[in-house]
Amino acid sequence: MNGDGVARTMWELGEPVHDLVYFSPEAREAADGLGMRGFWMGYFALRAAPLGPVPASVVTSAFYVFHPARVAGALPDAWGYADPAEVVAARWRAMDAALTRLYGAGRVASADLTEAADLAWRAAEAADTAGRVLGGANQALDRPDLPHVRLWQALTTLREHRGDGHIAVLVAHGVGPVAAMVLKVAAGESDADLLRLGRKWDADAWGTAVEDLRGRDWLDAHGRLTAAGAAARARIEAETDAAAARPRRTLGAAPTQRLAALLAPLARTVLDSGLIPSGNPVGTTDGVWTEAGHPLSRCF
Repeated sequence: MNGDGVARTMWELGEPVHDLVYFSPEAREAADGLGMRGFWMGYFALRAAPLGPVPASVVTSAFYVFHPARVAGALPDAWGYADPAEVVAARWRAMDAALTRLYGAGRVASADLTEAADLAWRAAEAADTAGRVLGGANQALDRPDLPHVRLWQALTTLREHRGDGHIAVLVAHGVGPVAAMVLKVAAGESDADLLRLGRKWDADAWGTAVEDLRGRDWLDAHGRLTAAGAAARARIEAETDAAAARPRRTLGAAPTQRLAALLAPLARTVLDSGLIPSGNPVGTTDGVWTEAGHPLSRCF
């Protein structure tokens, strides 16, 4: 295995499965069924529920890239429609339905999926969550009985653990919320309008972040990464990978490789479903799954 690059591979393999909570119709139906008003209230409630009935300010801080007004439009009002424990239960029901639909009843009941769930759960239990609010809140949830829901929750814990570490790295490098999105766009991972409008930042805030990054010689006049910008972003990503490495190191090399092999076809099924749109804010693109760049071919 190739050092902390394995942490990135495991993210690439787990992220598509986790992303069903954002893009599957079952997730939207679950939020609507709780009485949530619109997509964004459902999004913030479903993702923030493990934190408990926190105010908008806490979620704005933990999620990092959203304008405070976007979050305040959903929280704390969402907790008036359903308490966080009800929301966690609803998201698990939604993931049960979504995964069963995508994979089929036989596959979700298979020995391979149960093995993947148990390996992922062991890795999630090993995650170091001091200073990682979303990772810690997800790690504290009870162990789901259904293997496919257990797999989804474990991957979610690992994903939020990684995200918490990424935010810490961004802060250490002086990269604010809008600048972080500008860098993602400059790297070709997401669409600028989708990010800016979805996270409710105006054109002035976006332009200010662009100018700040140009002042650091990270962007050129066309908004593309300079050599210095590409190097800085590579450092940020490498430090994020390093910060996310403990779960797989604790799990061990052979079990991690086995988990990766079990996750690859599950992630491929999600990508092939078309549920995750191109240019999505998460940065999950089919480009990392080309034959030459397939996650398993790079690190295992």
